[in-house]
Formats: sequence, C-alpha cells, structure tokens
Amino acid sequence: MCEILAPAGGKNSATAAINAGADAIYLGLSDFSARSSAENFNMAEFKEICGYAHAFEVKVYVALNTVVKDCELKKFFNTAVEAWNCGADALIIQDIFLGKYLKSKFSQIVLHLSTQAGTCNEYGARLAKEYGFDRVIVARETKISNIEKISKIIETEVFVQGALCTCFSGQCYMSSFAGGNSGNRGRCKQPCRKLYSIDRRGFEEEAYRLSLSDLCVGESIREFIRAGVKSFKIEGRMRRQEYVAAAVGYYKSILNDERADLMVLKRTFNRGNYTNGLAFGQDKSFISSAVQGHIGEYVGVIKVENSKYVCLSSSKFSAGDGFKILRGGKEVGGGCFGGEAKGGFVVSSRDRLKNGDKVFITTDTALNKRLLENKRLIDLDISAKFYGGMPAEVVINGKVFKGKKELQYAQNRPLSIEDIEDSFNKIDIYPFRPRFKEVLTDNAFLPKSELNSLRREIYAEYYAWRSESKNKVIEANFGFETPISGQNVKTAVICTNLNSVTADIGILKLDSFSVDIESFLSAFRGEKYLFVPPYMTGEEVLRIKELCKDFDGIYCDSYFGLLLARELGVAFFAGTGFNITNALSLSQCKVKYIAVSKELTQKEAENLSAHNTFYLVGGNIKVMDLIYCPFEKKCADCDKRTDYTLTDSEGRKFPLRRYKTSECRFEVFNCADLSVKNCAMGKLFDLTLSESAGGFKASLDLNEYEKSLKNITRGHSVKGIE
Repeated sequence: MCEILAPAGGKNSATAAINAGADAIYLGLSDFSARSSAENFNMAEFKEICGYAHAFEVKVYVALNTVVKDCELKKFFNTAVEAWNCGADALIIQDIFLGKYLKSKFSQIVLHLSTQAGTCNEYGARLAKEYGFDRVIVARETKISNIEKISKIIETEVFVQGALCTCFSGQCYMSSFAGGNSGNRGRCKQPCRKLYSIDRRGFEEEAYRLSLSDLCVGESIREFIRAGVKSFKIEGRMRRQEYVAAAVGYYKSILNDERADLMVLKRTFNRGNYTNGLAFGQDKSFISSAVQGHIGEYVGVIKVENSKYVCLSSSKFSAGDGFKILRGGKEVGGGCFGGEAKGGFVVSSRDRLKNGDKVFITTDTALNKRLLENKRLIDLDISAKFYGGMPAEVVINGKVFKGKKELQYAQNRPLSIEDIEDSFNKIDIYPFRPRFKEVLTDNAFLPKSELNSLRREIYAEYYAWRSESKNKVIEANFGFETPISGQNVKTAVICTNLNSVTADIGILKLDSFSVDIESFLSAFRGEKYLFVPPYMTGEEVLRIKELCKDFDGIYCDSYFGLLLARELGVAFFAGTGFNITNALSLSQCKVKYIAVSKELTQKEAENLSAHNTFYLVGGNIKVMDLIYCPFEKKCADCDKRTDYTLTDSEGRKFPLRRYKTSECRFEVFNCADLSVKNCAMGKLFDLTLSESAGGFKASLDLNEYEKSLKNITRGHSVKGIE
C-alpha cells in the first residue's frame, strides 16, 4: 500500500492535508525540528492533531531531526518518549547513534532515519536496519537504481514534491559559516537562494546559480512504486495550507488513475517550472537561475493600452489575484487584478511593464478557496435496536455501544425509526457521515432529550476510541553511560597529495578516482586514509573497494562509510559530517577515529576529547557538497577546470572545486580559512585547496601558519551554534 505523506507546518496545514486525503502527515514540535521557523506544535497541540489524524486512520510522524548537544540530551529523549506516548506513529531522527540508543531502550518505538542522514546506497540502508530503524528517508540525490536496492533492505520513503536542497543531505554548512545560522539546528537562512557569479565563461553574470527548481516527479512516481518505495513525501512545512492540499490532491489523483491537474500545483507554488530530480538524472530545468521564488503559471502577455497594462489571456481572474511579470525569463515586477478588459484583464502594477512581458499567476483566490473547502468525513455504518425492556444497542462500524438502562414501553407515541435516524444524523462537532444499515424498534419509548443525550455519549466515545493512541505508554528513565577517556595528541591532514606532508594521519582526497594514487602517497610515512565522498552510488563504491588495498583505512562524512570500512576490514575515520555534538553519540560511534562537529565551540569540542577524537582547527572549511553540475551540464563548452570561484553579491569569494567519481561533482568552501589555536585534542587540518599543503608538518607554528592565509576565521570555535 503506497502512502502519500504530507507536511504539516501548523494546525491549518495538518487539517488541509488530512482533508485532501493524505495517508500520513509529518510535523515538528517546539524543539529539535529541522524547520524551526515553521509554526510547529507544542505537546498539547500535537496530542490534539494526533487524535484528529488517527480518527481518519492517518499516521503522524514527528521530526526530531536536528543535532543534539550534551546539555540537551535528557530533554531530547524525554521529548521523544512524550511524543510516542501522545500517539506518534514514528519518530524521524537525524543522528543515527541517538536513534540506536533510543531503540535499544524502547524496542517498540518506530524510527525513521531522516534524509539529513544522507542514506544513498545499500551500505547506509544496512547500517540503519542494524541500528534498529524501521524506515529510511533516502537522500534526495539518490538514483532510482540505488533506491530499488535500498528498498529491498529496508522500508523507504522518497521526496516527490517540493523544494530541493542545493547541498547533499545533512552536509550543508553554508548558512552556518556564512551567516551563523545552522541548518543542522533547523535555522537555515537559505544562502543557496541568493545571487552568485562564477568565473567561467557564460556564468560571470550574477544569477541564482545555486537555486534549484522545485521537485515534481508527477507520473514518474510509478517508477518509484516499481522500485519498491512505500512512502511518497511532499516537502513544505514552511508553505501555505493551499499548497499542501493541492500537492496531496495531485498525487492522490495519479495513484487513483484519475486526471491530475498540474495547473493547481503551479498556482499554489512553483519554483523554476519543476524538475524531475536527480533520481532520474539532472535535467535542463534542474537549476532555476533566473527566478528564485514562486513563479506560478503562465497566463498571458502584456499589451500596453492607454497607459494601462492589459494581459491578453483567455483565463478569468478576480479581485485579490496576484501576478508575477517576467521579461526575458527574469522577474521584472508584480501586480494584482485590476479589472476586466477586452481580450483579457488589467494588471495593476507599480512597475514599468512593456509589451510582450509574460504574466504568471501566483495567487489564485478562487482556487485557494476551493482547495480548502474539502472536508474529509468518517463513514459510519450504523445499526440499532431500541426494544422495550432492554437497554438500547447501537453498533457503529462493528463497535457495540449499549445504553445504561432498560427502555420503557410507550404509553402513547412510541419511538420511531425516523426519530432514531434523525437524532443520529446530528453529528455535533464530529466529522461523521452516518449511514443506516438496520434500525429496529418495537413500541419502545425514550424522550428525545434522552435519545439525543445517548447519541452524544456514543459519538463522543466512538471518536475517542478512534482517536486514542494505540501506543503502549513507556516511562522515560534515562541514565547515560558515556565512557570517554584519554587525550589525543595526533594530527591528521586532508590534502590532495601526501608526499611532502608530515603528520600522524594523512587523508588523501582525489580529484579523480581513475588516477594512479601511488604517486600521491608513496613518500608519506604516517597512517594512510582514503577520503571517500559523502555521496557514493553502489557502483562507485566498487571502485573504492579496489583502491582501499593501498590504505590503512577510509575517511568519510557519511554513515555508510562505517559499514563499508567494516566490510573491507580496514580502519574507519568518522568525518566532521557525522555531526557528532554530544558524548552519547560519540560513545555509540565505535570506530578508530572520530572528528567531532565543526559547528561546536572549542570548549564544547574539548569536552568530547578522547583518545581518538579530532577537531577541525585549520585550513579550508567545506560548506557544501553538490551532487549536480552548477554549470547546467553544458559539457560541450566545459573548460574542465578543477577550481572555480563562486562570488556573492557582497563580494565574498567561495572556492568551488570539481572532482570526478563516475561523473562530475563539486564542493563549495568557506570564503575564509580556519585557524583555531591551542586546541587540547587531536587536530584536523583540511588543506584540500591549500597551495602550501606540500611541506606541511604536524609541528607547525599556528602563528606562522596564519601568515600564509589571506582571510582568517575562527569559525564556530568561539561562539558556536545555538
């Protein structure tokens, strides 16, 4: 059975999703939600909407999908348990180790691994299953061939509609380092939606170079079904209730083999006229470089008549409708409905419009009203017996209810079948649709006031029964065992050539996985680790297996690397992308080396100091992994450079690096290099871009090191993330 899973940023969106026919909704609570700017729910509100959803047999999944600091652990687990006790059907968690611990304590809790965990291949799926997760929400970049393989291992959920993240799931630090607002804490300010230029011919002009079109797989959802996917997720906890209703209705229509109207979706929210997404390969509409926001649906062109802007269109609009105006594919203004005109309608706009400008409707008031008029009702099949000398008996959908006293026989006017049906047709506050199967009476008497009172009691009891949580209540009693001991004095270095480097651990990062790697590490005398990118298809992993014979272990920012290293029988270095922010996760991550989160302060990091932990103290700060081509796959004109510069409107320059697996991928680095002094734990340097990587020595003086840097940042070492 396929599931349409809808976003519920607040109560109105949750209700709209349920009324539109969603099979499940997902929402965030006041804490630990990766969409902290959404309305979200306090626990009382959550319990209420949970009951309402369950009355319609709609499941409710709770997103507790942020990273968690030491001081928040008890609150996190108490919140998880309370949400479960209130009726959550599953908890969505980003930190796989916290999920593992929670499942070990309470096996009955259902866990879904967040897309932020970056599950993109079989290894990530197998690890999630081993740790007790019941479902993985696959990374949005995952190819359909890998989704099919993952679905054979564990239940899968895929995104089919809504905004796409520019960076690979869970590995984005752009908002964090460029603006101080961490996406891993639900506070992303979407710097990817801003204007940038790139120093490549044809891309020098400022545009939305990193802004992706909205995902809309449409009929391709059938390919997901054939791949074994269970749940189809609509992104949009920050979007309006009309959009939620439209998206649910669109995909329900497809699954029911009914006509699905894309117009409805386009008018509620449409960025970039949609893309099919990376599951099916990067298409021409993948990047929305000209328009960042809601583009709506094209409805006509402007003709300037008598100082008025007339949109020539066969469509009908009304007061309150809003429009966006594009010229040459770029937004030049907006307007609203200004009245009817011959051949179309007047666009009232403060902007100077021109003949031929294209008009797109972005707010359709009539459509929005229609989308929210749907009311989902619960069908009640009612049978009843009202016999004298016996208590009244009412059966609703097989559930039996009996009155508290025997009915009297009528002296004058007996209770009629019509009386009973008229009473039970009054549904009060409940979303019921009564249908009568068999109603019997034999000269019994019951005053109408008592009949109505009985009906109210029965309906209240039936609704409460449908709405109540079926979860077994559990008691939260957490005592954390976090055996962290020792101190690490080693230095590890990430760079593209280890030969002239002196360090305890060298992590080789390749520009291509088809090169002679021996030439990059033959002279290095420390432990050798291969840098494995956070996104790897199953086919690409095979190449990693071939290369590992020359290394002591692998370094990876994704969870799948842990299982891969275990299978290969080599050591594993958990990268900063594991986002280790607390001692419990650290203690659960049983690998040789661990780099704690680069979003921790130096003090927070040193609190996690152990014999095998590292903190990023110097060099380049990777802020994004792009699993697509920012140059729109214009391969014929490609200059095939490795290094580019991404420049924002403020003049900040972010290095953009190309590397090649089976296809081109890209990394974005922070505009300033990191330097953290006097760190009392293992030191990790990322010298991916550094010209001075050759000759690096672990004993270097950081004051001298800083002199070689143009721009310096202390990163989060002082302030950290909230």
